[in-house]
Amino acid sequence: MKMEETEKMKSRDAVIVRTSVIGILANVFLAAFKAAVGLTAHSIAIVMDAVNNLSDAASSVITIVGTKLAGKEPDRKHPFGYGRIEYLSAMVISLLVLYAGVTAFVESVKKIIHPETPDYSALSLIIVAVAVLVKIILGRYVKAVGEKVNSDSLINSGEDATLDSVISASTLLAAGIYLIFHVSLEAWLGAVIAAVIIKSGIGMLRETLSKILGERADAQLARDIKATINSFPEISGAYDLVLHNYGPDAYNGSVHVEVPDTLSADDLDKLIRKVTVTVLEKHHVLLTAVGVYSYNTKDPAAAAAREKAAQIAAQTPYVLQMHGFYLDKAEKTLRFDIVVSFDAKDRKQVYRDVCENVQRVYPDYKLQITMDTDFSEEAE
Repeated sequence: MKMEETEKMKSRDAVIVRTSVIGILANVFLAAFKAAVGLTAHSIAIVMDAVNNLSDAASSVITIVGTKLAGKEPDRKHPFGYGRIEYLSAMVISLLVLYAGVTAFVESVKKIIHPETPDYSALSLIIVAVAVLVKIILGRYVKAVGEKVNSDSLINSGEDATLDSVISASTLLAAGIYLIFHVSLEAWLGAVIAAVIIKSGIGMLRETLSKILGERADAQLARDIKATINSFPEISGAYDLVLHNYGPDAYNGSVHVEVPDTLSADDLDKLIRKVTVTVLEKHHVLLTAVGVYSYNTKDPAAAAAREKAAQIAAQTPYVLQMHGFYLDKAEKTLRFDIVVSFDAKDRKQVYRDVCENVQRVYPDYKLQITMDTDFSEEAE
């Protein structure tokens, strides 16, 4: 299994590097031609477009470097690997896009204050038109590959390339207006283009920072993992699933399973090992810990108490779920967990309400109620 995962990661890295190299060659080629056209025609919009192409080439270089570094094997200092470097490279790309937008805006404002008359030629316009077509094709290709291999760096680069095609098309529009009406709008167009680039850069940066901070795991993945765990006949429920992301498609996690109190330690050991292996094989998620909730199977009174506690929890606003119930008559303890929604203004007060309501029904019992956080999906 480990060998298959390693080969899969190598194949993914090769696809990212190959796509990035294509992006570098295309953007360097376009930047050279656009720079020549822009300087010859005294067009600030086309020159800024050329600079933007250079920043795209730099983005592709960063993607390659980030992918290579992210593929390093885990070591003593970073036992979970280097996969999160891909998020850092995506952040650097978004900063480059943001910088290119700010630079373009400053230059456009200068040209608005001190305008220059552009001098377009048929050849220059043909080159820009070809650049529009190349950028559309390149943008769609890079983004499609990025989505296929789950690479934020490639997705960001693809979106940026698509935006570049709009920018280049805008310079053609400005040239057409000038040639027909002899009105130069390209400095103003350059400012508008720059504003769009800045907005795009901020959006990319916000999305990447959100992933670095740690987002809720994909709800469908969480449901699929729980369904796999619940498929074992000994398990009556899977709860408290926590997934830690260490790069695209690299998850470690933990979960609690609810099992009958009749299972021996040996039975539990075999069951947990089977669950861990199955989840890794089916979902490529390594469960580093599987906790256990036991439930009463021999005492009808315990089953009735469970139903009563579940009813109290369900009637309390913002309580999404109750699980892990166990009643111990010998020690006079009653324990279970509740999941409280993030929508509650005061989650601790919701927890206190449940405790007070259960305690009124079972005054002779010591309560051991835990307030859980829903890390993976809204409990049903």
